[in-house]
Amino acid sequence: MRVEIVTAGSRGDVAPYTGLGQALRTAGHRVTVTTHGTFEALVTGSGLAFRPLPGDPYAAQRTPGGRRLHRLGGGLRGTAEFVRQGRRYLDDLATGLVDVGTDADVLLLATTTAPLGYSVAQRYGIPSIGVFLQPVAPTGDFPPVLLGDRSFGPVGNRALGRGAEAASARAYDHSSRRLRHRLGLPPVPLAALLRQARRSGWPVLHGFSPSVLPRPADWRPGLEVIGYWWPATDPHWTPPPDLTGFLNAGPPPVLITFGSMAVLDASLPTLIGTALRRAGVRAIVQAGWGGLRVGDEGVLAVGDVPHDWLLPRVAAVVHHAGAGTTAAGLRAGVPAVTVPLIADQPFWAARLARLGVAAEPLPARRLTADRLAHAIRAVLDRPTYAERARHLAARIAAEDGHAAVLRAVDRVIRR
Repeated sequence: MRVEIVTAGSRGDVAPYTGLGQALRTAGHRVTVTTHGTFEALVTGSGLAFRPLPGDPYAAQRTPGGRRLHRLGGGLRGTAEFVRQGRRYLDDLATGLVDVGTDADVLLLATTTAPLGYSVAQRYGIPSIGVFLQPVAPTGDFPPVLLGDRSFGPVGNRALGRGAEAASARAYDHSSRRLRHRLGLPPVPLAALLRQARRSGWPVLHGFSPSVLPRPADWRPGLEVIGYWWPATDPHWTPPPDLTGFLNAGPPPVLITFGSMAVLDASLPTLIGTALRRAGVRAIVQAGWGGLRVGDEGVLAVGDVPHDWLLPRVAAVVHHAGAGTTAAGLRAGVPAVTVPLIADQPFWAARLARLGVAAEPLPARRLTADRLAHAIRAVLDRPTYAERARHLAARIAAEDGHAAVLRAVDRVIRR
């Protein structure tokens, strides 16, 4: 069967679907990943077909609006700005989705593309499944992910969740109507489409571990938490000599990585260098999209290194708590220091701290060298962090998120 995975966002919103796509291909399906052109090499290098979507998430972060969004961070103001800016981006995304699904038997839709992709599947009369990296359905167990992890109690959390769902529907509604017009579909409000999806039990599979965030008991049937989808690996990749030499020259270092965060404060390299000296640790700094460079002695700068190879070789990881990097650190069983900036990052950062595998989050806006040094020393000096991280990694290793998607695809195709 022909399976099309449709996702949009940063690298962490794309990479997990390359491994999922490989699992589907191994099961005999023809797989296309539809996403931004920035990630074409990532997709085709995994042996999957690629279809481009408009938009450059890296460039978007570099705009004045993107910089403002990073300054605001999470919380209500940051969420409002995130939704406001998203409306312009969604119009371009809707245009790119017009031709999606024309040669597919089933659509797998990410969190960012599902509100639009649902109409595409309806237009071509093909089944679709949500494959989400974030929990977005309202629940009393926790607040909306864009508001962080501060609980407002079951009633408050559920009310905020419904409000966030309504705000998302409003943000997508104009783009949804335009898309439906181009597809020749009736101009149904997106809120009505979402109600229809709920009533029909539209399946949504969440690609994170139930050991990290259990399935809420108050979710409707059809919403499942099934385990992580791991990015595809390149069997021909070998580490550069300077990296292996650095790793072999001393105790395991700390990894500093901010992944797809392109907008980083210009003072951050100096702050990190000072923190590493005060913590007395060696470090590997992964440049990522932000071009982060720390030129201190005892610090090695690297580019794109597979996390499944690198993270098991470090003592701890300092990261922004994006969904992809969070998952990679948990898989490796290493403790973390989180520096969340925007979107769902504060939520995952707080979750790691609650699980006892990370220090309390250090929001980027309030980061200092002393706070970072103290947090690094805390996760290294207190054995409980590493012990809990190893225990959680063992539980995650026993899960198979790919298998659940394969079963779901088979079910919807046989209907």
